[in-house]
Amino acid sequence: MAHDKMRVEISILHGVHVDGLRIFALVLYIIYMQIYCKNNTRYYEAPEGASLEEIYRIAGEPLPYRPMNVLVNNKVEGLTYRCRQSVDVEFVDYTNLSGQRTYVRSLCHILSKAVNDTLPQATLNLEHSISRGYYCVIHNGVQPLDKATIEKIKQRMQELIDADIPFVRQRVPTPDAAALFRRQGMEDKARLIETTGKDYTSFYELDGYANLFYGCLTPSSGYIHLFDMMPYFDGVLLRIPQKNNPAELEPLVRQDKMFDVYKESLTLKRAMGLSHVGDLNRAIAEGQTMQIVLVSEAMQEKQIARIAENIAFRYSDGLRMVLISGPSSSGKTTFAQRLGIQLMANLLHPVRISLDDYFLNRLDTPRDSNGEYDFESLYALDLPYLNSDMQTLLRGETINLPSYNFQDGVRRYKGKQLRLEKNSLLVIEGIHALNPELTAYIDPACKYRVYVSALTSISLDNHNWIPTTDNRLLRRIIRDYRFRNYSARDTLSRWPSVRKGEDQWIFPYQETADAMFNSAMLYELAALRRFAEPVLSEVRESDREYAEAYRLLRFLKYFTPISDRELPGTSLLREFVGGGSFHY
Repeated sequence: MAHDKMRVEISILHGVHVDGLRIFALVLYIIYMQIYCKNNTRYYEAPEGASLEEIYRIAGEPLPYRPMNVLVNNKVEGLTYRCRQSVDVEFVDYTNLSGQRTYVRSLCHILSKAVNDTLPQATLNLEHSISRGYYCVIHNGVQPLDKATIEKIKQRMQELIDADIPFVRQRVPTPDAAALFRRQGMEDKARLIETTGKDYTSFYELDGYANLFYGCLTPSSGYIHLFDMMPYFDGVLLRIPQKNNPAELEPLVRQDKMFDVYKESLTLKRAMGLSHVGDLNRAIAEGQTMQIVLVSEAMQEKQIARIAENIAFRYSDGLRMVLISGPSSSGKTTFAQRLGIQLMANLLHPVRISLDDYFLNRLDTPRDSNGEYDFESLYALDLPYLNSDMQTLLRGETINLPSYNFQDGVRRYKGKQLRLEKNSLLVIEGIHALNPELTAYIDPACKYRVYVSALTSISLDNHNWIPTTDNRLLRRIIRDYRFRNYSARDTLSRWPSVRKGEDQWIFPYQETADAMFNSAMLYELAALRRFAEPVLSEVRESDREYAEAYRLLRFLKYFTPISDRELPGTSLLREFVGGGSFHY
């Protein structure tokens, strides 16, 4: 930590005689702060009030890529932030997730400005991430969004980038900001800030064009070095650089099934008049909470019933195994139990097996590059043993079902036997369930694959979508605290490793699913706020995880909280907040 040491430098230009008195002219009075740079573990002196951009140059520009933002005493600040006291700083570039967020927000401000300049009557909706980019819809009643129009917008974006125009941060009374956004045709932003209860609102201007973004931006448009736009379904795909190689664009990965699930979610939001968080907050204030909860839950049950009916239809063709996969905290367990009920309503008898019970004994578990046990790896499972048991069951024979003891890391047997009877269906749930290597020796005709994830349920406004990972991270923080005795700091510290495992072992196989289930709900974050805030508030400023905890706390402030008493016992959120009808 930086010591709060200040050095004062006083320079006297000259002295003159007036009526026999010597008078000194003071021309310079500079206070120097001590800055500790974590990037190169060195101390520097900087004049009081120096910007982080200036301090970066004083520190010798220690990053391989241009910085996007800075951790100041473990709190994210923009590079234009001016320091008034001695601090610790850690500069963050694009290869860090926080730096990538800042880059994307800045790029989206440029896109919004370019659309406004090119198509003044158009409305831009930045909907969600997809295909390693961001799906955008431009509603324009003047002319169709053809390739020529997209190219025109892209050209204007490049002009703004080449001009290296500053992003100017403004902070004004919220009524003034709301009036400004309404003059610009941004009712969604005006409603958002009016329903959050803040006296003042901060926003960024780019060449006189104001926009609201959740988090800091780069100092200027010239920090954006690479992007692309291309037609994508009925909109456009905004493409960004690769995280680990910012000199190259992310490769295009088609996610047609995922896109269809997003589209269904967007249709529901618009049908309910709840496209943005400001709409949700207003509806809650008007006493519509119960209706929102019930409709959201009914839509999920409708999805589950549709999947169950499809499975029942294929059962007559030899389907005997349902494989359920999804990333951490996507709600796989509750989905599996609710699917089981719907399967029974279709006269099938589901038999559930958790892949966790087929872990190798801990001493036999593979290790990662740091020498730690890699429990996220497919090869942490006993694949030959699992396939042997599955084949035995499918032949109509009996197996001795193992039970993995997570405390001592040893597989045990408790005398539980399993056999598939008439109309039985094997339901297997786990993060690797869609990986073809998991059930390589099982006839593909026997399998039905389901991918579960908490896809974005609602957007803050037209230009600020909510990442799916934020939904899942908040769920996991609450569940780990309430049921696994982990602090928010513990969960946040493990999250990068979890995400790395998902990128390697889960996401590559999601488009192979026969069905996708969106486990997020419109009201979800309003319900989670009361549970998450006290847990996140326990993270100390001196903890490295403080930056992420602080970001999530600020994010949750946008939502008007609702009580969990409104949630049905079968709600998927009960898996994380407790009080549900299912056993976990």
